[in-house]
Amino acid sequence: MDIRELEIFLVLADQLHFGRASQMCNLSPSALTRTIQRLEEQVEQPLLIRDNRSVRLSAVGEQFRHYARESVQHWHSFKQQVREDQSIAGSLSIYASLTAVYDILPSILAEYRSRYPHVQLELRTGVAEQALEQIRTGEIDLAVAALPMESKGKRSQLEILPLMTTPLIFIAPAHVDPLNDPRCHAGGKDNSTVVDGDLDLSVAQLVLPQHGLSRERIDSWLKQNRVRANISSEVSGNEALIALIAMGGGIGVVPRLVWERSPFRTKVRVIEHAPHLDPYVVGLCCQRSALQLPNVRAFWQLAKQATIGV
Repeated sequence: MDIRELEIFLVLADQLHFGRASQMCNLSPSALTRTIQRLEEQVEQPLLIRDNRSVRLSAVGEQFRHYARESVQHWHSFKQQVREDQSIAGSLSIYASLTAVYDILPSILAEYRSRYPHVQLELRTGVAEQALEQIRTGEIDLAVAALPMESKGKRSQLEILPLMTTPLIFIAPAHVDPLNDPRCHAGGKDNSTVVDGDLDLSVAQLVLPQHGLSRERIDSWLKQNRVRANISSEVSGNEALIALIAMGGGIGVVPRLVWERSPFRTKVRVIEHAPHLDPYVVGLCCQRSALQLPNVRAFWQLAKQATIGV
C-alpha cells in the first residue's frame, strides 16, 4: 500500500459515501472501489461494511483508519523535515569550554554535521565564565554555560536548555598530607580521595576562579558562615585551576565533570568532607531571537533530543 491509497481510504472513512469520496479524490467510483479492495486484500480483512443503503467501517476498518491517519501524518512531517533540512545552510558559531567540547558536544555536533552538511561550523573554546558575554554581544550563536550565571532580569533575553548537572567539589594536591599540611586540614591517607575529617576553610589556602558560578557559590558560602578566606591565587578557567592545584598551589573548587576529564586528575585528590555547594547545571544558551534562525533552531532541537531520558 502507498500513501496515496491511505489518503483515499481516509477520505472514504470520513465521508462513508463512495460517490462523494470519489469526487473529492478525483477518481471514478470504480477506481475508488478497486483501491479499497487492494487495501482489504493486503490487510486480509474487510475494512467496510456495505449494503444498499449505507457504508460503515468494520471493527478492523476503525483500527486501520487510526493506522492510516498516523502513517499519513508521519509521511508529511518527514517530507517537511527533509525540505527544511535541505534549506539549512550558512554558518553556526558555538562557544564552549574544553570540557564541554570533550564531554557534552561530540555526539550533538556529529549528528548536526551529518544532517546539515551545508552549514559551516565554527567552534570556539575558552573559559566557561565568558560564555554568556559572548552571546550577549552577539559574537556567537550558541554557548554551553553553567546556569544560572546572571540575574533573572538579564536572563530574560536568553533561551536556556539544561543539558546536565554536575556537583562542585573541593580538591587538593595529591602529595599533600591532609593531617599535617595546613592547606588541607582533613584526615585520611588515600592518594586519590580524602575520606575522613573536615576541611577548615578558615585556614586553607584557596585557589579560586576569578569569576563565574563557582566563585559566586564559594563567596556566598564564606559570607553565610562568616569565614574570612585565605585566597592564595585566582585563576581564569577550571582547567587552569586544576593544573595549579596539582603543582601544590592550595585547595580549589571545580565542577566534578571538569575534574573527571582533566589530564591532572591523578595529581589531585577530592576532599569528600568539605562544605556543600549547590551543583552546576550546565546548559545550552542563545539569544531568544536567535532561535528564529533555521540553523540555530536545528542545533537546539538536536540538543533537546539528546537530553531525553537523561
